[in-house]
Amino acid sequence: MKYTRITALAAIGVAATLSLTACGSDSSQKDSSSKGSSSSSSSSSDGGSKPEGSSGSGGSGAGNAKSGSGGSGAGDAQSGSGEDTKAGASANSATRTGGKVTFCKTQDLAIDARDAAPDKDSGRIDITMVNRGSTTCSATGFAGVDIKDADHTSNPIERGHAQPRITTLKPGDAAVFNLAYTIDNTGNSLASPINILVTPPNETHTVNLKWPAGAGAIKGAYTDVEVYPTHTTE
Repeated sequence: MKYTRITALAAIGVAATLSLTACGSDSSQKDSSSKGSSSSSSSSSDGGSKPEGSSGSGGSGAGNAKSGSGGSGAGDAQSGSGEDTKAGASANSATRTGGKVTFCKTQDLAIDARDAAPDKDSGRIDITMVNRGSTTCSATGFAGVDIKDADHTSNPIERGHAQPRITTLKPGDAAVFNLAYTIDNTGNSLASPINILVTPPNETHTVNLKWPAGAGAIKGAYTDVEVYPTHTTE
C-alpha cells in the first residue's frame, strides 16, 4: 500500500513539474514572439521613414530646383541682359557717330535772293542758303515761299513738279533753290512783288528777303510762279 501511494505521489509530482515546464516554455515563446514582433515592427517603421525623409525626390528635387532656377535660368537672364546692354551701346554709338543728320535751322543759315533769269522770257530767282552753323545739317526738300505784294497781301507759291534731292550741308556749304515764272514783257503786269518770305525745309522760322532789283515782271498771277526743291551748288 505504501509503495503504491508513493508511486502515485511521484507520478503526480512529475505531472505537475511537466505542467509548469510547459507553461514556462509557452510563456517564454510568447514573450520571445512578442519581442520579435515588436523588434520587427520597429525595424520596419524605421526603415520606412528613412526613404521618405532622404529619398531622391526630397534631395535631388531640391537640387534640381536650385540647378534649374539658379543655374540655367539665372544664366539665361544674365545673358539676355548682356545682349540688351550691347544693343543699347550700339544704338548710342550710332547716335554719337552722327547716324542721323538734323535739318538746318533758320538761325544757322545765311539766306539771300538774286535774279538769275537765263533770258528775257524765263524769269528765275535763285535763293541761296549758306550753313553758318558749327555742325553738318540737311536742307533737303522744298522751302516754304510766299511773295508779298505792294498791296501788303502775301501769296503762297506752289511747288513745281520735281523730285527733292539729298542736300547735306557741312559748315560753310551752300544750297540753292529756284523760283520760276514767265516774264511779262508787255508792261501790263498786275503783280508788284516787294518781298519774298522764305521758310527753310522742315523749319517754322521765316526770313524776309527783298525782291531782287532788275528781276523781270511776273506774267499772270502769283499762282503761276513755282518753287523747286533745294540742291547743292557744286
